[in-house]
Amino acid sequence: MSATTAAGPPAQGTPGSEPPLIRIRSLSKAYRRGRLDIPVLEDINLDVRSGEFVALMGPSGSGKTTLLNLIAGIDQASSGTIEIAGVDIATLSEGQLADWRAANVGFIFQFYNLLPVLTAFENIELPLLLTRLSPRERGERVDALLALVGLADRADHRPNELSGGQQQRVAIARALVTDPRLIVADEPTGDLDRTTGEEVLQLMDRLVRELGKTIVMVTHDPKAAAKAQRMVHLEKGVLVDEAPA
Repeated sequence: MSATTAAGPPAQGTPGSEPPLIRIRSLSKAYRRGRLDIPVLEDINLDVRSGEFVALMGPSGSGKTTLLNLIAGIDQASSGTIEIAGVDIATLSEGQLADWRAANVGFIFQFYNLLPVLTAFENIELPLLLTRLSPRERGERVDALLALVGLADRADHRPNELSGGQQQRVAIARALVTDPRLIVADEPTGDLDRTTGEEVLQLMDRLVRELGKTIVMVTHDPKAAAKAQRMVHLEKGVLVDEAPA
């Protein structure tokens, strides 16, 4: 499926009546190696609606993680635009981009990225230390998220006292603690067994259905991608196909 908009070239995805949360037009990314420019993404056009769960798929080297990093504001495009909720993040300074990420994006990683010396509660609370919330407000928010991910009884446990699935649940709670509109997930089940991975994917599905979060997930696993509402395929830096999951 594709849609043509008056403001740009055809884009993969069919926007609803509201403008898409993510609007990507003519996006390209190349890395400089010596005197050579190595293209990674070429002329990507993509819309993602608010409250949509999208899986980015493709072989290693297809550019899917690069695209995820561009959407999250971790990397900068060589050309083209990425508008998120109407903000062209390519125009933001580094300081503005850091503030924008903190307010708008939650991150879920394959290897959890939890701090081993902190408890589950403290790992989830960490992003809130940069906000103006009081300690009581921070505690209430963390407690609510621990309950949401089914770890209310593990608040005082450190990562090495938790299973892989429990650590990923802590990471998901941390991604949600600032109430971001967008969650980006890079192989969130890649380090988990099939049963635990399925539980994590079910939790992510709840975030979309019950909390209205927008999730963009990179995965190699077709079964994980099938949990998304839409699959987007990249090959050698080009968006070649998209379809309902």
